[in-house]
Amino acid sequence: MSLVDFAPPRDAGTPDAGTSWFTLWGRGFRPFFLLAAAYAALAVAFWLAVLGAWAAAPRWLSPSLWHAHEMLFGFVAAAIAGFLLTSVPVWTGRTPVTGLRLAALAALWIAGRAAMAAAGRLPLLAVALADASFLGALALAVALPIARSGQRRNYGFAVVVAALALANGLVHLDALGLAPGGATRGVTVGVDLVTLLVVLVGGRITPAFTANALRRAGVDTEVRSSPGADRLAFGALAVMAAVDAVWPRGVASGALAAVAAAASAWRMRGWRSARALGDPLVWSLHLGQAWVVVGLACVGASGLGLPLPWTTGVHALTAGAFGSMILAVMTRVALGHTGRPLVVPRGIAWAYGLASAGAALRVVGPLVGAAWALPALVASGLLWALAFALYLVRYARILVSPRVDGTPG
Repeated sequence: MSLVDFAPPRDAGTPDAGTSWFTLWGRGFRPFFLLAAAYAALAVAFWLAVLGAWAAAPRWLSPSLWHAHEMLFGFVAAAIAGFLLTSVPVWTGRTPVTGLRLAALAALWIAGRAAMAAAGRLPLLAVALADASFLGALALAVALPIARSGQRRNYGFAVVVAALALANGLVHLDALGLAPGGATRGVTVGVDLVTLLVVLVGGRITPAFTANALRRAGVDTEVRSSPGADRLAFGALAVMAAVDAVWPRGVASGALAAVAAAASAWRMRGWRSARALGDPLVWSLHLGQAWVVVGLACVGASGLGLPLPWTTGVHALTAGAFGSMILAVMTRVALGHTGRPLVVPRGIAWAYGLASAGAALRVVGPLVGAAWALPALVASGLLWALAFALYLVRYARILVSPRVDGTPG
């Protein structure tokens, strides 16, 4: 299991012990889940304002590439940081990144977002350095404890974060005029790499958390993992990322996406998804993994020549799989790692639904017809942003309050 599945502590029903500025830097999930959720809501709202001509997009490459970059290397990167900075110490037994070191990482992320917002007014090299520094520093923060622990099973996480940093660098080289076409390749590879992370993490936590939840509910059923399907999906996506770095969105990557989709669907057979419908913290994980299957299947169909825009699969993965899985993981980790019962706060199940509804509109809207494309996009963005705004409303106090059991973190 990749995260500690906390049981309800004895004093879980007591009020919060108060908030503290220092509590915010007690574990990586606290600042980075706050930043990820806030940026998800704000960046999408800003993007809708750009589309409606109410705001001017930063003068950096193209508006669509700026949007793709910020959702991938801004929002998603913050969520990845929160998860890995919290999980890696659990896996390795090493000291977590806390205090001033954690605050410095958060400051790098914020500096990157500020630089990207000011692109066009700042020198492009300054924008590139400010933005690229965060993923480089995160890769180092993840790699060092994993390497020192000698846990080969977890080396892949450090490699993927380092590869994400390189993909982001390729985008900035294009902006600097040093690698024409690099931005499209960098974003495409970045989506592949994050999909790989979602598949890897989902394969670890979804069956484990499902089994634990069913056991607590007294349901006598076996939840089975499929290591072979896990390896096939992971391997296909790793090769796909390498192929897309050279020949993006081609037949080869389409075939690999189709293989990864089939393997991802196959491994869900033993996860007992239907039995998990009574627990939002569990079915939200299954929903996120279902979006992975849909997104990869659409990417595969497009790459293999079927009449489906490549953006259909990309948005199924980004808005659907990434959005759903990030929301599912952020809600669960924040409860477990603050010593609270594994019961979603009021309204969070709605947030899961809003995120998926927004993703579905983003995927299906453009396929219905040109007249529906913009209204569907606006409605999609509003629903998706509202999902993360709900998370902020219900979880902000949890993230800045000490653990209810009084232990550090």
